[in-house]
Amino acid sequence: MIQSMTGYGKSVLQLPAKKVTIEIKSLNSKNLDLNTRIPSYYKEKDIEIRKRLAKSLMRGKVDFSIYVEMTAEETQTAINKPVVAKYIEELKEITAGETVDFLKIAMQLPDALKTVREEFDADEWKIISEGIDEAIAEIVQYRKDEAFSLEADFIERIENIQAYLKEVEKLDEERLDHVKARLRKAIDELKVTIDENRFEQELIYYLEKLDINEEKVRLANHLEYFLKELANEKSDGKKLGFIVQEIGREINTTGSKSNYATMQQVVVQMKNELEKIKEQVLNIL
Repeated sequence: MIQSMTGYGKSVLQLPAKKVTIEIKSLNSKNLDLNTRIPSYYKEKDIEIRKRLAKSLMRGKVDFSIYVEMTAEETQTAINKPVVAKYIEELKEITAGETVDFLKIAMQLPDALKTVREEFDADEWKIISEGIDEAIAEIVQYRKDEAFSLEADFIERIENIQAYLKEVEKLDEERLDHVKARLRKAIDELKVTIDENRFEQELIYYLEKLDINEEKVRLANHLEYFLKELANEKSDGKKLGFIVQEIGREINTTGSKSNYATMQQVVVQMKNELEKIKEQVLNIL
């Protein structure tokens, strides 16, 4: 079945010292446009994450994020004792005072605190990796659910175009009779004598130029092909897009050849339905 490229997946993990939130968002894009935001101590897993996302999501503008919130008493910052001690020593050389007062001043000076870099924990990453799988599964399901409404809309609009095609087929014979009558009237108004055989030959040649039988057959085939690919187990938005282009080509040619206002009005309705399909097919994986 088809999948939408619009989706959202999330998983929340509670580890002993931190809360980890994993989010994946995706929108439509011609190719895979992947952006990851992860803490520095997980950076070594960036390529692995990208490969997993690419395998499951394949196309779309994808934003992947890991947010970490510390929940234990642990802290990632510590007093830079040598630096603070040096500040206090220098302050005492400048003026007299209590050590506690000098400490307050020293703690506000540059580099008084240092960041303790968290190291990569393999056991912790195993849990986070499972959380990533959960988020990916959720966004894939979201994409499938989103595609249900798109599929129903596609089927309805293709069936509308098929109905309009039947109207075109009914109007075709009427159209040719109308063209013949119009040409005969134009000749009669000229009030000139013509060679009837030559007129018939020229008329046949002209009507052949207006013949749309091939366009009708090809259009019907393209519409059936679109529905067939729509029901395919593998979602292929690019292929559906190519079929839509072919449908549009046959509709446009039919309109340019019709030379009959009533038929052209039906063709306009077909184009209107097709434009709505074009807009939505851009969001198919």
